[in-house]
Amino acid sequence: MRFTPLLLSNLAALGSLGGLIPGVQAAIDPSQLEGYVFAYFTGNSIEGEKIYLAASQGNDALNWQELNGGQPILSSTKGTRGLRDPFIMRAHTGDKFYLIATDLSIGSGTSWGSATRQGSHYLEIWESPDLISWSEQRHILVSPESAGNTWAPEAYWDDALGQYIVFWASALYGASDPTHTGNSYDRMLYATTTDFVTFSQPQVWQDTGKARIDSTVLQEGEVYYRFTKDEGGSTGCVDIIQESSTNLTAPVSGWRQAATCIGKKAGTGAVEGPTSFKANPADANGAKFYLFVDEYAGRGYIPLETADIANPSWKQSTSYKLPKSPRHGTVMPVTAGELSRITSHYASGTK
Repeated sequence: MRFTPLLLSNLAALGSLGGLIPGVQAAIDPSQLEGYVFAYFTGNSIEGEKIYLAASQGNDALNWQELNGGQPILSSTKGTRGLRDPFIMRAHTGDKFYLIATDLSIGSGTSWGSATRQGSHYLEIWESPDLISWSEQRHILVSPESAGNTWAPEAYWDDALGQYIVFWASALYGASDPTHTGNSYDRMLYATTTDFVTFSQPQVWQDTGKARIDSTVLQEGEVYYRFTKDEGGSTGCVDIIQESSTNLTAPVSGWRQAATCIGKKAGTGAVEGPTSFKANPADANGAKFYLFVDEYAGRGYIPLETADIANPSWKQSTSYKLPKSPRHGTVMPVTAGELSRITSHYASGTK
C-alpha cells in the first residue's frame, strides 16, 4: 500500500506435519500441492482497483498466466467501492478460502492525504469453497475512530490461540485531534476473529516511532518470519525487513531482525507489498522460499528467492513470467485439482 503522492504468504497450522506450507491446513497433504494462485489489483484506477486472479503454469512459482481474460473476478459495491491489496488464504479447516482487501479508491479521485487521514476503517471480505463461487461481500469495521486508514490487511491462523490474527496498517491520531489534521505515522495493528464476521478490539502490534506498513508472515517449523515495509527508514533504509519470532503477536521487542534493506541489497528499486511463500514440493525451480516485492515505480512485482529462510540471502530470480501489471497481492499454493478447476473455469473470459 503506497503512502505517497508520487501483506504468504498466507498460512496456517499444519498440526502434526513438520514445516508449515503457506495457506495449507492439516486437511491438505503438502505433497498434493502442485500449483499456485495469485490475487492482486492492478493500479490507481476504477478498473485497476478490483480483484484479479492469475494461476501458475503447472507447479512453477515463476511462470504465470492471467485468468478470466485478464478481467477482474471481484469488484466492490460497498464503502469506497475500491479494492486494493487483496490477501487470500485457505481456512484452517481446509474446506474454504477467505479473501480480504483494503477499502480504498484512488481511482475515484481520493487524494493520498485524505486516504491517510479520513480513510476507511473497514475491511472488504469474501469467502469461497473453491475460488470460483464467492459469498456476498462483507464490509466489516475493524479500526478505531483514532485511525486515519486501514491498509493492506493479512491474516494468519494461530493454532495456540485458536483464532485468526488479522493485521493491517493504520496511522493513529490523538483524542485531541478528532479531524486527523496533525502529524502521525503508520503502525501495524491486529485483531482476532474465528469467522471473519466478528472481530476483537484492535491492538497495536508494531510501533517503533516510525512508519511501518505491509506486513506478511511465513512460518517454518516453530518460527514465524515476518516481512514488513520499514516506511520510516528506522532500520537503515526505506525497504523491506525480515524479522523472526516464536510468538506471532509479540511486540517489536520480541522479534529478532534477520535482514534489512532486502530490496536494495537484491538490486531492486524502491519496493513494497511483499508476499512470501515456500515453494511446493516438486516445484519446477526446486526447494526455495520466495519473496515477491512490488517495485512500484519501476518493473512491478519482482520475485526474490533464498534457499535458507533462517539465514537468508535474498536475490532476484533470473527468469520469470508474471501476470501483466500486478500490484500488492498474495500468492497461495493450491492442489493439482484446484489448479485445474480454477484454470478451466476462468479460461473463457469474464465471469
